[in-house]
Amino acid sequence: MELIDIENLPGGSAAPPVRVGKVTIAEEAIAQEMQYHPADSVADAQLKAARALVVRELLSQRAQELGLAPIVDARGVENDEAMTDLLDRELEVPEPDETACRRFFEANPQRFYAPVTFRVRHILLAAAPEDAQARDAQYHQGVELLEQLSRNPERFVEFALRHSACPSKDDGGELGWLSPGQTVPELDRALEHLPSGLHDRPLASRYGWHLVDIEERVESSPLPFEQVADRVRHTLFEQATRRALRHYLLALEETYGVEGIVLDEEAGGALMQ
Repeated sequence: MELIDIENLPGGSAAPPVRVGKVTIAEEAIAQEMQYHPADSVADAQLKAARALVVRELLSQRAQELGLAPIVDARGVENDEAMTDLLDRELEVPEPDETACRRFFEANPQRFYAPVTFRVRHILLAAAPEDAQARDAQYHQGVELLEQLSRNPERFVEFALRHSACPSKDDGGELGWLSPGQTVPELDRALEHLPSGLHDRPLASRYGWHLVDIEERVESSPLPFEQVADRVRHTLFEQATRRALRHYLLALEETYGVEGIVLDEEAGGALMQ
């Protein structure tokens, strides 16, 4: 089964000493683990780190009880294969049926849309972000070129060959069909909201200024269930796996005992009978 991040269980607070059964998790270990759990504050990072180590220790004790391979080797390195073997053995996650998949699809139509796509050509007037003089000069050249293109749009290919710093100049500036995420973020955001046609102002990016012509635009549209059935099934299976894993960890917390931190202060071990 695919491993899922498990350090984000809700609730709880960390206060040393933290123990799992008879094993004490040292403050030094928590401090070392904090580097892997960025947070808005030191206290939050410490809490996330402590939870992660508690979860690891719970799984380690369960694997030892079952006579399975150690979750953590002698060097203190986690054994992902051993953890996967343990969870495959312990967790029972049913595959969602078609009825559940269709119900989820109908309740969340916004999650299953084809993205907007656009056929684009451009002319890149290169200028580094820190070169204010070059950016100013290139911007003004871009304005002049756009004024000429507004009167003579057929010259776009000519101008691309003469002025563009992008390799697409050899194709007349053609970038082909694009969807969100396929260009640099600053240009990507602009393209998503522009109408078809030649944009009347140069668009800025980290590379310089872009003269953009959207030749064709296809708006976002809903996808049929049959086309996204596998995505829906995967989403539901992942959700079910997260729930099963959460319940399993809470059951281990109750079985072995955890001090100094709780994985779920609202429900505790009562979720698992």
